[in-house]
Amino acid sequence: MTNTTAPTIDLPALVAQTSTGLNDASADAATVRFDVRASLATGTNTQVDITAGQHSFTIDEPPALGGQDVGANPVEHLLAALAACQVITVKVWAAKLGVTVDDVDVELSGPIDLRGFLGVDPDVRPGFGEIEVTARISGPEPAGAYDELIRKVEEHCPVLDNLTAGVPVRATITAG
Repeated sequence: MTNTTAPTIDLPALVAQTSTGLNDASADAATVRFDVRASLATGTNTQVDITAGQHSFTIDEPPALGGQDVGANPVEHLLAALAACQVITVKVWAAKLGVTVDDVDVELSGPIDLRGFLGVDPDVRPGFGEIEVTARISGPEPAGAYDELIRKVEEHCPVLDNLTAGVPVRATITAG
């Protein structure tokens, strides 16, 4: 996952600019809303067309779960979101702390017991039993120099926070 091209954004400048601007901002002024729309692709069992901002992609299930495997499935996207957020949070906080990071590599995996998803056993949760994260940060700093960076990533990664602290979800589902 080595980045062979120069970054197009000056992260230290961005961090300084946003930190200064957000110090005195109200919660409303500092809040950014993200929206996603999903719809079942016509004539399919599990293929879902997603629009996230200006981006479009497909989520599907493998054949064993009724899909055609034309895209990563929802739980793979969840793992991907956490992995990507970890990488981005490392880069942002490295800039904030003045720590040089040359590369970040994150691997995630987790087991899901299908008895929960398929309602076979009410005592089995439908989601991951756990998520294992293995991250490697490399750069020219002595190993101990990355300790605070790692703490800040664990403390400030938005996707990690959503998974570990939970987030209220209000659902409105209608039929007809």
